[in-house]
Amino acid sequence: MSTNASAGDPLAALAALPGVADSVGSVRKAVDRVYGHRIMRRRSVEITSEAALRGARASAALSGADWALEEVRRRTDFGGEGEARTVGAALRLGAEAGQLLSVWRQSPLRVLARLHLVAAGGFEDSGAVGRPRLAGEEVDEPLVEASLPTAVEVAGRLEGLADLVVADTAAPALVSAAVVHGELLALRPFTSCNGLIARAAERIALVGSGLDPKAVCSAEVGHAEQGRAAYVAAFEGYLSGTPEGMVAWIAHCGRSVELGVRESTAVCEALQRGAA
Repeated sequence: MSTNASAGDPLAALAALPGVADSVGSVRKAVDRVYGHRIMRRRSVEITSEAALRGARASAALSGADWALEEVRRRTDFGGEGEARTVGAALRLGAEAGQLLSVWRQSPLRVLARLHLVAAGGFEDSGAVGRPRLAGEEVDEPLVEASLPTAVEVAGRLEGLADLVVADTAAPALVSAAVVHGELLALRPFTSCNGLIARAAERIALVGSGLDPKAVCSAEVGHAEQGRAAYVAAFEGYLSGTPEGMVAWIAHCGRSVELGVRESTAVCEALQRGAA
């Protein structure tokens, strides 16, 4: 992350950029609406489960495995090659994320290592799983074509990101989660599954912050709905490190949360009608 943010609370400085407050306010209103739905009050466990499934499907789609929701729902074998492996990794990450919330604020690097182990374990050289990549190791992340930071840069910036996560900040959850997502996508710290892990970490940050405690506002759904081209374009704004670029990335993440809210609201309405 490259900004003019103050050293004391760089996330709060990002939150003060023109336009960010509008994104934060819009997300807060959307989240409040879905949490106020009468079905959410009675059947939140079902909504959470469905949001996890749809979020995993969406995240896999961004990573090149664009399967229909019902195909993801009915399949049980994700041990094969290619797209099946990607979908399986996304599903495992969605299931694991909720188990890591208590660790995230104390040791985010442990959580990231665990996420890579869950996503890639059993499919890659065991020496590369669950740790940041080393010099000379290749990275498989076709969606992101930006230049790859060196292993030394990755180590330093991961420590900096961890410091941001564990530090007290006045920044809203949307800002923190957007930075976590953007920085992991920029670093691509592992040999594989970086996009899936970045989006899972964004979800953990949103849930752990208290903005979305029941994990029903799946940002992954919104990222996929806006399309891969828009996702990459917004991410390029993050990479630029300019105030305008950061605002655009945060706004994109905010819109993604809102679209995730819309998806869960539709699930609530379907349950209310007895159609799901």
